[in-house]
Amino acid sequence: MTGPDSTAVTGPTAPVPHVDPARVHALIVGIEAYDAGPAWDLPGPARDAVAFHRLLRSAGVPEDRLRLHLAPLPPFTPDVPYAPADRTTLRRVLVSDLPSGQGDVLWVWWGGHGVLDRSGRLRLFCADATTADKAGIDLDSALERYAGDAVPSFTEQLWIVDACETFEEALGFREPLPPDALPVGRRTLTHRQTVLRSAGRGRAAVNDPVRGTGLFSDVLLGLLADRAAVLPAPPDPEELFPAVRSRIAALREAGRTLQYPEIRLQSPERSEILPPSGPGAGPRPRSPLVRAVDALLAYPLMRDPAERQTVVAALDPRVTATLPRHTIARTDATGILTALGRRHPQALWDLYDAVVSVDDDPDRGDELAEALRQFAASKSRPHGPG
Repeated sequence: MTGPDSTAVTGPTAPVPHVDPARVHALIVGIEAYDAGPAWDLPGPARDAVAFHRLLRSAGVPEDRLRLHLAPLPPFTPDVPYAPADRTTLRRVLVSDLPSGQGDVLWVWWGGHGVLDRSGRLRLFCADATTADKAGIDLDSALERYAGDAVPSFTEQLWIVDACETFEEALGFREPLPPDALPVGRRTLTHRQTVLRSAGRGRAAVNDPVRGTGLFSDVLLGLLADRAAVLPAPPDPEELFPAVRSRIAALREAGRTLQYPEIRLQSPERSEILPPSGPGAGPRPRSPLVRAVDALLAYPLMRDPAERQTVVAALDPRVTATLPRHTIARTDATGILTALGRRHPQALWDLYDAVVSVDDDPDRGDELAEALRQFAASKSRPHGPG
């Protein structure tokens, strides 16, 4: 934001496991006012944090699982209880309070000022930051702590950060930011972390002071509301992020921002930034499989675990009995299409019929049919409806 900145289980045809809302925890931070004074005022993050809090409450997460920390600016008056957002409080929550909780899923939402320090670590300023003492949290050390044995719970984590990543040296600070990492434990292979960062290296995250929202936060809140059926489980990041990137790209084209959001995935199976983006990054050619997966996931029903299972259940049981399944929508769709293309090519059209019988959108149907034709042809077994 502008300012002084910035295991899954696989089974043949089993339904996707339900996420118990009581096993979901969240740290939700929105900082608009800083001890540094009015020059640091940032209308929006507290409002966005409250809106995110409402999403998780609507998804059934108990109030006592949601830690809401705000520093709002008048005239905004939050209609829910909240705790302060100073460094001492937030550090205690991250180091002691949250790790002592028992749960499966952790959401972290943070909106406010940030800066990329000289060692490349994202520092998130707290409400008691001043020009002389830029009190903050080292995001990278927090992620490292929550990926190790210091935090035995929360094997599934989604961190959403709307803050600038402006270079520290570009801001003319009188003194470099001192090291301030959180304590970490031993690294393990039990946690899955998805981290969505709004700005991109060296860039500012734009805030809309008139509407009182961060542009990135506004996009995320809308997309998460569209995916309310899967909450409080984190949505499929590889389905969510292209939508985020597309909407931010439209804002760039309109001249409203220069942001290039980033998603980082870390799990026992992978560790990468996905997908790479930035100035000059053009579209990559899609393989027949990727096009078919994209066409399938263009249907909202395929992002919902229950509806996806209904579609698969419409296929021949002799086919579905051998299909690999996964809780993540894109991984599941890729496994289904790969298995059908290799072992049951004609069943691709049974899948087509099952999907369009539920959603008969003509444009989506045409693209799915063409994508399946291309995919089937790539397997040297061309088939098609009609």
